[in-house]
Amino acid sequence: MGQNVDSYYWEDEATKQMVTFANLLEMAALVSPDLRIRFSTSHPKDITDDVLITMAKYENICKCIHLPVQSGSTRLLQLMNRTYSREWYLSKVDRIREILPDCGITSDMIAGFCTETEEDHQDTLSLMDYCGFDMSYMYFYSERPGTLAARRFKDDIPLEVKKRRLQEIVDKQFSSVRDDGLGYGIDAAHHSDRRTLVHKKIFKNSQRFKKVQSAYTGVYQYYVNNSLPWDNGSRIIPSHRVVS
Repeated sequence: MGQNVDSYYWEDEATKQMVTFANLLEMAALVSPDLRIRFSTSHPKDITDDVLITMAKYENICKCIHLPVQSGSTRLLQLMNRTYSREWYLSKVDRIREILPDCGITSDMIAGFCTETEEDHQDTLSLMDYCGFDMSYMYFYSERPGTLAARRFKDDIPLEVKKRRLQEIVDKQFSSVRDDGLGYGIDAAHHSDRRTLVHKKIFKNSQRFKKVQSAYTGVYQYYVNNSLPWDNGSRIIPSHRVVS
């Protein structure tokens, strides 16, 4: 669901009992050991040690966290009002790896946000190198009327620059290799009625990876060069999230 679920907090007015997201996760895990639990989305500022420790405690809580970063540049993160810095985000990734060594981490990335420089873009690529995301939702910035970003900033990055930076982000994601020697590719197929992209884990150096990479690049080219009925062509992977 498109909410920051880990910011959940409830207090019983009568008993003053407090329930945090970590408490809620534990309650769900205890319903049945056969119940598999996933959650999304996590805002980096709200993914606490309590949540990570609860995930480690219960086998039926799936070890995967979607942790959208959007950019590797602290300057751009401030413009986006993301409430954290590059360094803070990296320390959170380190903490996840410490408590949950085998946890998958996925993310969101925006190319070409207002005023983005080549240095900002390189910060994003280097952050991807450090984090080794298992999968990413990657798209370039397109102004949405009525959003705070549209009111505050000029959409001043040329389209061709956005596309080129986005391609470099996609290439970086494909080159990501986990310590276990596995790479993560995307087997992609577009269905206009469902906006579906199917993800499969595959060996990076296998022939299948090369075929999938080639197929996915073709889908990517279609996305960025054509206006689809449900989008303006700016996104590789359909996503409702918009910087506001």
